Amino acid sequence: MSAPGPAAATFVFPGAYAEIDALYQERGWTDGLPIVPPTEAAVRAFLDFTDREPRDVVGVLPPRQGEATVERIAANAVMAGCRPEYFPVILAALEALADPLFNLDSIQATTHPVAPLLVVNGPIAREIGLNAGYNAFGQGVRANVTIGRAVRLVLMNVGGGLPGTGDRATQGSPAKIAYCVAENEAENPWEPLSVEAGLAPDVSCVTAFGCEGPHNIQDHYSATGEGVLRTVAGAMGQAGSNNLLGGGWPLLSLGPEHAATIARDGFSKRQVKEFLFEHARFPLARLGADYRRYQIARRGAVDAPDTMLPIVRAAEDISVIVVGGAGKHSAWQPTFGDGTRPTRRLLARRDGTPLRRVADLRRPA
Repeated sequence: MSAPGPAAATFVFPGAYAEIDALYQERGWTDGLPIVPPTEAAVRAFLDFTDREPRDVVGVLPPRQGEATVERIAANAVMAGCRPEYFPVILAALEALADPLFNLDSIQATTHPVAPLLVVNGPIAREIGLNAGYNAFGQGVRANVTIGRAVRLVLMNVGGGLPGTGDRATQGSPAKIAYCVAENEAENPWEPLSVEAGLAPDVSCVTAFGCEGPHNIQDHYSATGEGVLRTVAGAMGQAGSNNLLGGGWPLLSLGPEHAATIARDGFSKRQVKEFLFEHARFPLARLGADYRRYQIARRGAVDAPDTMLPIVRAAEDISVIVVGGAGKHSAWQPTFGDGTRPTRRLLARRDGTPLRRVADLRRPA
C-alpha cells in the first residue's frame, strides 16, 4: 500500500467573503468564477460521503504530478458549489481520469480544445438529480455544472493544468469549465453505455471521454433510421478532427428522437456503429497535398481519387449514448484521437463493493 498523501494546507483568513474570493482569484486557485470558501466544516461534510481516509491518494495528476487526495478533492468540490452527496461521483471521475489509458498528461497540456467529458450511468445519476434530458450539456442543473467544475478545479489546482502554462490549448472550449452529463437511460432504445460494458443496470459508474464540445447534428427531415444515420455519418466524417487525423474513440450522443427512429427501423447499437464505420468518411482527394501525404505515409491510405478515409480503425471504436430531450438534434464529440481512450470507474466502497445508493455511504452524525 502506498504512503498517504500530504494533508491539505489550511489557513485562517478573517476577511469578508469578497476578500476571500479576491484572494483565491489572485492566487490562481479558481477557474475565473467566484468560489465557495472551503471551510473545514464544509470539507468535513463531503468526507462524510466516502469511506476513504482524507489523505488517501485517488490519483497523481499531471503535468504537476500533484497527489489528488480525498481531502484536496473535497476542498475543490466545495469551491465548485457541489452538494456533499455528489462526492462519490467526483471521486470515481478522477480515478477514471488518472487511468494511464486516458492519457491525462497529454490531455492537460495539448493545444487541442479537449476536455474530460463525464458520462454517469446507473441509479445514482437519478438520485442526485443529474440532468439527462433537455439542455443536458448546458446550464441550469446544479449537479451537472458543479460536478464538472469540481473536476476541472482539481485538474487545475492539483494537476497544474493552468491556462497558458500547464494547459496550452490554442483557443480552448467552454467544455473546459464543466462537462458532465447523465445518459438518458429511460429513453434509450438500446442498452445504456454501462450495461453494454457488462455492468448490471443497478450499478452506477462514470465513463470519461477526452473530447471536444458537442458538435450539433440536426436532421428534421429524415423519416427513416438510415436517413438519420446518413446525416450523422456526414457530420462525423469531417476534415479537421483528430479522429480523421489518427483514428481514436469518438462519441456519438444521439437525441432520443433520432435514437427512436433508428431503433424503430431495426438498427441495433452494434449496427449503428458498423454503419458509421463504413459511411463516416472523408475523401482523401479533398485534403491538401501535405495532409494527403501524411495519410498515405502514416495511415496507409491508398492514393486514389475515390479513397475515403475512416475516422476510426474499427466499428467498436465508436461509443454511442442517448442524451437530451425532445427535438430532432443529436451531437458528436470528436476526441483527442488515438492519444486517449475512454476509461470507466464504478462508484464503489474501498473494498470494491459497488455503491448503489449515495445515502448508504453517509456516516452517522
